Amino acid sequence: MERTRTRAGAAVFLMLILGHLGNALEVPLDPKVLEELAQPPTITQQSPKDYIIDPRENIVIHCEAKGKPHPSFSWTRNGTHFDIDQDPKVTMRPRSGTLVVDISGEKAETYEGVYQCTARNKHGAAVSNNIVIRQSRSPLWSKERNEPIRVQEGEALVLHCRPPAGLPPPIIFWMDVNFQRLPQSSRVFQALNGDLYFSNVLKEDSRNDYICYACFPHTQTIQQKQPITLLVLNLDAVNETVAALFNETDFFSDGSVEERKPTFLIPSGSSSSKMVLRGQVLELECITEGLPTPEVSWSKLSGEFPDKRTSIVTFQKILRIVNVSDADAGEYRCTAHNRLASIHHTIRVTVKAAPYWITTPRNLVLAPREKGQLICRASGTPKPTINWAMNGIPIENSPEDSNRKVEGDTIIFEEVQTGSSAVYQCNASNEYGYLLSNAFVNVLSETPRVLTPANQVYQVIRNNHALLDCSSFGSPIPKITWFKDSQSSTLEGDPYLLHENGTLEIYVAQALNSGKYICVARNTLGIAENHVYLEVKEPTRILKQPKYKVAQRNMNVVFECKVKHDPTLIPIMIWLKDNGELPDDERFLVDSDSLTITDVTENDAGTYTCIMNTTLDHDSASAELTVVEQPDPPTDLELTDMKPRSVQLTWIPGDEHKSPIHKFVIQYTDSLHDHGHWHNLTHVPGGKTTAHLELSPYVHYSFRVLALNAVGLSDPSNPSHMYKTNPAAPDENPSGVKGFGTEHDNLMILWKPLSVLQANGPGLQYKVMWRQKDLDKNWTSVTVANVSKFMVSGTPTFTPYEVKVQAINNNGIGPDPAVVIGHSGEDLPVQAPDSVQVLVLNSTLAEVHWEPVPLKTVRGHLKGYKVYYWRERSLHKHNPHRVEQQLLSFSGNKSHGMLPGLQPYSLYLFNVRVYNGKGEGPASSNLQFETPEGVPGPPSFLRITNSNLNNLTLEWGPPNDCNGHLTGYILKYQQVNNSNELGPIEELVLPANKTSVTLPNLKYSTRYKFYFNAKTGQGAGPVITEEAVTIMDEAMPSRQADIATQGWFIGLMCAIALLILVLLIICFIKRNKGGKYPVKEKEDAHTDPEFQPMKEDDCTFGEYSDTEDHKPLKGSRTPSNGTVHRDSSDESLVDYGGGDGQFNEDGSFIGQYSGKSSIRETAEAHSPVNTTTMNSFV
Repeated sequence: MERTRTRAGAAVFLMLILGHLGNALEVPLDPKVLEELAQPPTITQQSPKDYIIDPRENIVIHCEAKGKPHPSFSWTRNGTHFDIDQDPKVTMRPRSGTLVVDISGEKAETYEGVYQCTARNKHGAAVSNNIVIRQSRSPLWSKERNEPIRVQEGEALVLHCRPPAGLPPPIIFWMDVNFQRLPQSSRVFQALNGDLYFSNVLKEDSRNDYICYACFPHTQTIQQKQPITLLVLNLDAVNETVAALFNETDFFSDGSVEERKPTFLIPSGSSSSKMVLRGQVLELECITEGLPTPEVSWSKLSGEFPDKRTSIVTFQKILRIVNVSDADAGEYRCTAHNRLASIHHTIRVTVKAAPYWITTPRNLVLAPREKGQLICRASGTPKPTINWAMNGIPIENSPEDSNRKVEGDTIIFEEVQTGSSAVYQCNASNEYGYLLSNAFVNVLSETPRVLTPANQVYQVIRNNHALLDCSSFGSPIPKITWFKDSQSSTLEGDPYLLHENGTLEIYVAQALNSGKYICVARNTLGIAENHVYLEVKEPTRILKQPKYKVAQRNMNVVFECKVKHDPTLIPIMIWLKDNGELPDDERFLVDSDSLTITDVTENDAGTYTCIMNTTLDHDSASAELTVVEQPDPPTDLELTDMKPRSVQLTWIPGDEHKSPIHKFVIQYTDSLHDHGHWHNLTHVPGGKTTAHLELSPYVHYSFRVLALNAVGLSDPSNPSHMYKTNPAAPDENPSGVKGFGTEHDNLMILWKPLSVLQANGPGLQYKVMWRQKDLDKNWTSVTVANVSKFMVSGTPTFTPYEVKVQAINNNGIGPDPAVVIGHSGEDLPVQAPDSVQVLVLNSTLAEVHWEPVPLKTVRGHLKGYKVYYWRERSLHKHNPHRVEQQLLSFSGNKSHGMLPGLQPYSLYLFNVRVYNGKGEGPASSNLQFETPEGVPGPPSFLRITNSNLNNLTLEWGPPNDCNGHLTGYILKYQQVNNSNELGPIEELVLPANKTSVTLPNLKYSTRYKFYFNAKTGQGAGPVITEEAVTIMDEAMPSRQADIATQGWFIGLMCAIALLILVLLIICFIKRNKGGKYPVKEKEDAHTDPEFQPMKEDDCTFGEYSDTEDHKPLKGSRTPSNGTVHRDSSDESLVDYGGGDGQFNEDGSFIGQYSGKSSIRETAEAHSPVNTTTMNSFV
C-alpha cells in the first residue's frame, strides 16, 4: 500500500516538471519509468503564508514533497532551526513534513511565529514559503453604559459601533433586541467601518434597541454591544424644554423642520486619496447628510467603469470594483444632491501591486552536456527584487559552478554534468509581499523508450483528424520518425504533420490512410520502435430524418430515422424526448429505424431526437410533434345590450389545443315553437369573442357557441339564459307566389308559407287576392288559414290574372305584397300549321318549313312544334320497307326545322303539329319527299371458299343497304409477311352482278389481306376486310412455308429420309429371316426428332399392331390460315412416302417409297376449308 502511494506521489510530482525550455526533457508518468529515475524534491503541498489558527484545535502545518529517493524534512522557526524532537507536543507525520502541534494544556499563542519547511534528498533541497502562524482572536466588548441620545428631528446622526479588534476583523451588522435586522435605506445605512449613519432623523427613528453585533467567523462567535437608545424630538418638544429652563414662552418662533444642503460626512472635504493593491477589492465610500435626503451618484473622470467588475451597493453609497488592475487607477467622483444644492468629492485612486508572476521557473530535465535555463520573471509596484538560492542557500553562498551563470532573473546552464542536479529557489519581493518558487535541474542519461502501447489500434472517422501517439522518453531527447507499412521513406509533409511530442497527425483522414504505422525513437544512446494501426471508418449519417408531425389525439405517429454507418461499427439507436429519456410507456415502440407512438395524447407533444451512436461518432436529427384536437367548448356565455330585435352575445374561448380556432358558430333553439332543436344562426371569425345577433319577434331564444379549428368542431357550450322577444306584425309576405290552371276553367294560386320565425306572432293567416288582368279593376280576396294554396274556379280558358298574397297575424298585417301575373288553365290547340313545305338537302338531311299558327288558337303557353316523319319504303322496287314513325320537337315559336339521319334513296312522309302545356293540336296534311342516292353500306359478307397452292376464291353478298343502284365492287389485296409488314396493293373492279371471284397466280404459303366494298353512282361505301393463306408447297409437308424454303432445312430432311431408308432395309432383311414385326414397333424405331422415335430393340413403329394392317393411315391437313395441324398420334409411313401404304398378311411393309398418294379426310380433320392433303417423300 505504501509503495502504491509512493508511485502515485511520484506521478503528481513529475506533473510539475512537464514544462521545459530549450532541449529540456519531459519526464513521463509511466510508473515503470518513474521507479528508475532520480528526481530532486518538489514541494507539492504547504500551508498558506498567513495561517490563522483556531486556538481550540490542534495546529497542523502542512508540508508535502515528492522526489527519488523520497526526501527528508526539516523546519525553521523564526529563522532558526526548529528541533522537533525537543518538543513533545510537536510531531511530524511519517514520510511527510507536516507538523501536528498538540495544544492541549498549552496556549496556542506559544506556537505563533514564522515557519519554513525544507525537503531534501541527495539531488537537492526544496523549501516552502514562510508560513506565519497567528492565533484567531475574538475579544469581548469593553463594558460601557450608553446614555440615551436625544436629537432634534431632521438632524444628522451617527451611531458608533467601535467593535473590539479581532483576528481576522469581525463582520458588523445592526439588529434589534429580537435579532431582527434594522431596516436600512438611502437615509439610514451602515458604513464600511460598521457605524450606522442617519442623513436626517425622523420621529419614527426613536427606539431603545439599536444594537451593534460583531461576528467572528473563524471562531464562530458573536459579540454584542450594549443597546443604544435614540430619542428624536420635534420642535414643539424643544420649545417646551427651553421654556422650562429659561422661563420663556417660546424659544423657536417656527415649529417646522429646516431643510439643509448636502454635506459629506465620509470622506470629508472636496478630495481625498485611496491606495489599493492589484487583485484586491476597491471600495470607495461616500456618506452624506442633508434634508431632504441627498441622492448619490458615481463617475470616473479618467475613463469608464470596468464591465462585470463594478457594482454600486448600499443605496449608491459604496462603489465596489473587484480584482483591481492597473487600469483602475485614476480619479473617481462622488456627487450628492438634493433640491437645495449639489456637491462633489473627488477620490484619487492609486494601484500598487505585490509581486506577481510573469514567468514561473519551470523544472529542467537535461542530458549531460546539454544546455538550459531557468527564468524567473515577476512584476509588481514597485518593481520586485529577484533573489536566487540553490538548495535553500543563497546562490552567492553556494559552491561555484563554471557551467552556471546568473543574469538577473535568469540562470543559464552550459554543458551540464552528471551529478549537478539541484533545486533552485527564486524569490521575488517588494514592500507589499513576496513570491517563492522552486525549480529543479535534473541531469539524466537514458536510452530511448517508446511508451505508447505496442500494436495499438486507432480508429477514426473519415475526414476527421487522426492522431497517432508515439510517447517516448530518453535523455538526450529522442528524435521521432514515422513510416507506413513497408515504405522506407519517412512520413513528412501533406497530409502528415509531426508534432514536437512525437504525435503524427493526419488532418483529414481517408480510407487510403488505413494501415500499419511504425514509430522510431532515436538518440545518441540507442533506438526504439513501435507499431500502431490506423483504421479509417465511414461516418455515421442519418439518411432519412424524422419529419415534423401534426397529429390528432388517439392517432398513431411514426418518426422515421434511417441511418447509414460503417459496417464494422456497432450502432446504438437512442430516442430522446425534449432532450430527456422517452417516457416509460408501452405506447412508445422503438424499432431499428423508427419510433412509433400509438394513441397519441397531449402529453406526447414535444421534440423527438434520434441519436445514432457508434464507438467513434454519432449523428442526430430532431423533429417536433404537435398534438392537436378539437377545441374545448366556449364558456361563460353572457347576453348584453338587449333590444327588441337584437342582443349582444359574449363568451370566453376554450383551449385551442395547439390548433388555432378558425371561427365560432352561434346556434339557437326556440323553446316556444321548436324546443330541443338547435339551428345555426351566424358565425364569427376565431379572433372574436362577441357577436351581434339579429332576432325575430315572438321567439324564446337560447344560444350556444361552438368553436371550429382544423381538427373539427368543439362540443357545444352550455346554453345561455333564455331571451324572449315580443310578437309583432309580419315583416314579410309569402314568397314563391304563382298562378296557373290545372283545368281549362280554373286558377290555382300557390305560395311558400312563412316559417315560425317569419310569422312574428300567433294567428298567422293569408289574404289571397286576384283579378283578371286589363279587365277587372277591383280585387277579389279571401282570407285563409295557414295553408299554401287556393283554387279559383269558373275562369275563362288561359286568361291572364294578377295575383298577390299578404300575411296577417294577431298583431297586424304584413307589408303590401308584390303582384304576380298568372294564367288560368290551358286547353288543346285548335289549328294545324299551314303552308308546310320540305327541302331535301342531301341523301340524309331535309329541311321542313311551316307557317306558325295564330297565338290565340294555341289556347295556352306555346311550347313549340313537333314534326312526325317516317320512311315509307326504299325506292328499289324489290325492297319495300316501312319503319316506325319518328318525332322531332322544335321549342318556341319556330317556323322551320331540320330532319337529320335520313335513309338515302327512300320515300318519306311527314306532318307538323303545334303543342302547348296541355298537349298537341291537330296535324297538318301528310306530305312526302324522296331522298337521293347515297354511298352503299358494307357488303353483307366476304369469305374465302377455296384455298389452293397459288389461287384463292372469294365470295360475298351485296350490301343490306344499297342506298341506290349498285354500279360494282372494288377488291384490293396485299401480302402480309411474318413480321406483319404489308406488301404492295393490287386492285380489281368487279361488276355489280358478280358474287365471287378467283384470284390466280398467288404465291404459295403466303398470307394475304383483302379489302372489299361496294359502290353506287355517289361513290364507294365502307370497306370490310378478310385474311387468308395459300396452302404449302408439296415438297415441304408438315412445315411452315417460311421454314420449308430454307436450304438447311431441306438438307436436314434429306439426311433423315436417308437414315429411315437404311433402317427400313435392315428391318426388311430381318423380316425375311423369320418372325412378324408389328408396325408399332417399327414406328418406335423412327429417329426423326419431329416424330415419335423408333424402338431400338426391334425397329418397329409405334401405335400399330397386326390387327390394324388394313386401316387407312392418317394424313396431315393444312387449314385455311396456313398453319399445320398434326394429330396427336404418331405419323405413319405414308407421310414419308407415296403408294398405298399396304401391308402383307404377316404385317410387313410392301408399299413403295416414292410417288404421291391422296388420302381422304379422316374424322379428326376439322378445317372449315377443303384443302388438298399432300404426302411426299424426299
